[in-house]
Amino acid sequence: MQRWGDPIEEIRQGDAVWIPPGQKHWHGAAPDNSMAHIAISESLDGKSVEWMEKVSDAQYSAPSADGPATPAPGTQPRPSQRAIGDFAPKLADLTDNVLYGDVWERPELSKSDRSLVTVAALIAMNRPDQLRSHLVKARENGVKQEEVVETITHLAFYAGWPNAVTAIAVAKEVFEKK
Repeated sequence: MQRWGDPIEEIRQGDAVWIPPGQKHWHGAAPDNSMAHIAISESLDGKSVEWMEKVSDAQYSAPSADGPATPAPGTQPRPSQRAIGDFAPKLADLTDNVLYGDVWERPELSKSDRSLVTVAALIAMNRPDQLRSHLVKARENGVKQEEVVETITHLAFYAGWPNAVTAIAVAKEVFEKK
């Protein structure tokens, strides 16, 4: 089963899988499927294996190509599943597993930096409903009220005064609920 990465060519021989050099692939167990992994690798120029990014819990729990994952007994559905999963299951799946499970877990930006970038984009597009939830997330990710206020003030000159005024009202509401 290949998930999270570029499509790969593989040759299956019984229970063995051969992955050609230079192919990014993800392999492993899933919440409902265990596996054992024994790797035999050749060396080229003294280098044998390049391990890529770690798999997050969200990726590990993501649905396989066989269909959407069902929450384990006794666990709560993910936020997007609760909000829109019954009406738009694929959008909820993409939100939970690609956006939050992959994009938000990339190590090149900190969670607080990702939050600030997202908040800035939502301010620039004047999306107060989405801004509200992302300001809550930004606060959880360590973004301080002063940073949000300064970001909004800065964006007033680039994204428009009305967008900044709307964003300040939303930010005030969110930060007063501490």
